[in-house]
Amino acid sequence: MYELEYDKWLSFKGLDTELMDELIGMNEEDKEDAFYKTLEFGTGGMRGIIGAGINRMNKYTIRKANYGFGKYLSDKYGEGVSRGVVIAHDNRNKSVEFAQQSASVLASFGIKTYLFDGLRPTPELSFAVRELNAIGGIVVTASHNPPKYNGYKIYDEEGCQLVPKYADLVIELVESVEDVFKIDYIEYSELLKSGMSVIIGKEMDDLFLDAVDTVQLRKEVPKKLKIVFTPLHGTSATIGLEALTRNGYDVTPVKEQMVPDPNFGTVTSPNPENKEAFEYAIKLGKEIGADVLIATDPDADRLGVACLHNGEYILLTGNQTGAILVDYILRTRKEQGTLPKKGMVYNTIVTSELGAVIAKSFGMDVVSTLTGFKFIGEQAKLIEDTDYEFMFGYEESYGYVIKDVVRDKDAIQALLLLSEVANVGKLGGKTLYDYLLFLYEEYGYYIEDLVNVVLEGVAGANKIKEIIEHFRNNAPTVVNGMKVVKVEDYNLSIKYENSVESIIDLPKSNVLKYTLEDGSWFVLRPSGTEPKLKIYIGVLGDSLEDSKNKNKLIKNDVLNIIDTI
Repeated sequence: MYELEYDKWLSFKGLDTELMDELIGMNEEDKEDAFYKTLEFGTGGMRGIIGAGINRMNKYTIRKANYGFGKYLSDKYGEGVSRGVVIAHDNRNKSVEFAQQSASVLASFGIKTYLFDGLRPTPELSFAVRELNAIGGIVVTASHNPPKYNGYKIYDEEGCQLVPKYADLVIELVESVEDVFKIDYIEYSELLKSGMSVIIGKEMDDLFLDAVDTVQLRKEVPKKLKIVFTPLHGTSATIGLEALTRNGYDVTPVKEQMVPDPNFGTVTSPNPENKEAFEYAIKLGKEIGADVLIATDPDADRLGVACLHNGEYILLTGNQTGAILVDYILRTRKEQGTLPKKGMVYNTIVTSELGAVIAKSFGMDVVSTLTGFKFIGEQAKLIEDTDYEFMFGYEESYGYVIKDVVRDKDAIQALLLLSEVANVGKLGGKTLYDYLLFLYEEYGYYIEDLVNVVLEGVAGANKIKEIIEHFRNNAPTVVNGMKVVKVEDYNLSIKYENSVESIIDLPKSNVLKYTLEDGSWFVLRPSGTEPKLKIYIGVLGDSLEDSKNKNKLIKNDVLNIIDTI
């Protein structure tokens, strides 16, 4: 199978020299990995290694993806496609080319495009779609993946990534393409001449930043906080820094990481979930005595933070940061007399219970969605023109949105509000970690963990399937000496609890969740964007130490089961 596809590419006369050279240099293992399957276009778009082949990110697979999206938009909107599609990209290799190729294919369907004049954050793309009354959006990004990756995400007219029932229609159209070398397109240079593609920039930046400013609840409080900021070579270098400085914050950027380097030369991984990504920020923070260190991932939809506490920088997890933001927003709004009677807080099925417990204590409703911020964006749309107010949405993977002018994760909103929380705390002699300890004492010691089991290539993909199927067909009955009292299979849409079977009313997703008799839980989920199996764990203990110990024991038991598969 893969040999035939390889030969087809090798014999294509119009293939780029760069891709042809790569094909010629492939060994058998390289050929198989590049051609054994088509690069999956899933409900979150696609993400893959840059290079030659049907299982790679290149201009031909990008054209294929845009054929599917363009045909979907053309069928849905007809003459309404004149409203256009907004396209943004990050700092990665080939991002500019892939953005322009996207415009070229969409133009063959009569779809006008708006391209930013340089790299921009994903949340600004989401904002711009609604601001320009466009019918959709595209972001060329691989988020926090290693440098060899790039990716492609699609958005609806609400600035929200397409949910499965619509994404599935696009996927069907993408998969209908029989020959990637015969997809119609119009050269990008011609689009600029004809006005079918328009460059946008500073005016949209200003509108976006004005909207971001509205997340502040105590804007007039004196700014005493010292911040170190790093965009990890990504898209928030200008926008993120300006969001802070225009509001009076004392910010020192990590100069080496303000450069849009596609190879991320100063970090092992440009992922603010990892401590290694903070190496330069910690060094600079110690030099200047910074109170907090803030890092955003390359497309600026995720945010990580570390705070100085008792002389050391402590990194907060996404769950911990989310809980702090939930409490700060609701507590402050209550003090100011602006807390609504009907407010909605959104999280996901793998998010800590802490934020939900806090929200409910303030009388807010909480909705848990599947993993993926598109589901939170979808929920935000559902409460428009109702009595409910959108209060906050977040997931454990370091993604937050405060104002639903953006329908995706927004690190720019988050960095501004989190700086306010830290600043107010400093004025009172408290750190963000002090705030977290207060929440533990007030609501309970909720501790979570995430284990990534990396399994690459053909063998790795098969191993992930094997592990999931083993757990699905051989559900553990005891973990860490405790009975498993509830099993939720989101792919079968079935929940088993106390020998009773019921239906899960959420879209299907290949996720398994197990709840133990003390309320602890763990989840297995294949990553939709990386070659890894994700294991989420959540516990509630009598103390911080008790919770950490429970977490460790559950993790060990689950990994031991996996080792036997």
